[in-house]
Amino acid sequence: MDIKELLNQTDHFAANTGCRIVEVDDQHAVAEMTVNSMHLNGGHVCQGGALFTLADLAIAALMNQHGELTFGISNNIMFVASALEGDHLRAEATFVADHHKIPSVQVSVTNQEGKLICHVTGMGYRKSKPLPPK
Repeated sequence: MDIKELLNQTDHFAANTGCRIVEVDDQHAVAEMTVNSMHLNGGHVCQGGALFTLADLAIAALMNQHGELTFGISNNIMFVASALEGDHLRAEATFVADHHKIPSVQVSVTNQEGKLICHVTGMGYRKSKPLPPK
């Protein structure tokens, strides 16, 4: 089973928020979600936690795509614009450095028009253990 299938089947939190991995290769991973009413905050825009969950799923797919268990150890999110109900969001993660122990990733979350919604950076720690079976 590849990382796309594994995460789409076992990351229940991301799945329950409507996030799915749609692409993964050696250098990038893409997760998508459509903003609906459950994602909205009190200001009627997409809640930051929903945006972070989408980006985090793309980060997890990219950092774990070699089959070695990798956990996030540091992340930073910068909100640039609001996402609205009905927006289709795409989080594309790419390596900054694919270090054997401490990989570093950047993610751009854009809407259906290609407008940047937020930018996320993340670092992980590779445990030198295989991913757990499904």
